[in-house]
Amino acid sequence: MFDFSAEIKSFHSLGNVLLNTNISVYLAEMYSDHCVEYKEYLLPDASKRFAYVLDETLTVSTEPDGNIFSIGCNQNYRGLYKKLLYAGQEIGEIKKLTSRQRIFNGSIVIDEDFGFIFILPPPFDEIADNIDSIPLNLKLNEIYIGDYSLWNPCK
Repeated sequence: MFDFSAEIKSFHSLGNVLLNTNISVYLAEMYSDHCVEYKEYLLPDASKRFAYVLDETLTVSTEPDGNIFSIGCNQNYRGLYKKLLYAGQEIGEIKKLTSRQRIFNGSIVIDEDFGFIFILPPPFDEIADNIDSIPLNLKLNEIYIGDYSLWNPCK
């Protein structure tokens, strides 16, 4: 079921894992076929979240009830977003392949798609306010899908 080369689909799926599905659907396969690192963490509002990291490649994040709200991957993942973008790509190449890139909360939203983000690495996650202040050769090694539409200032 898990596929580390599956297409990355905004607001929908990554690695053949579906957003807004319960993690219980995937647990048996996760633990029988993959090396899983389980983490608990707190959001700024003190609400608890959980992350399952598969083979140091795919991260499935859940709410306390098991609902999958976010799925991420790193440069070990081989799937593409819109047959163009991937984890580990340089910002210069991303800028050439896309129309608009905007920074929100230490992440880059591409072409107003608030269901797909690149994560800026430190220190750029804290200091970059403008896409042009990021070196063109900086590799963006993390991608997440989810619903980030609350970040959209036009909403």
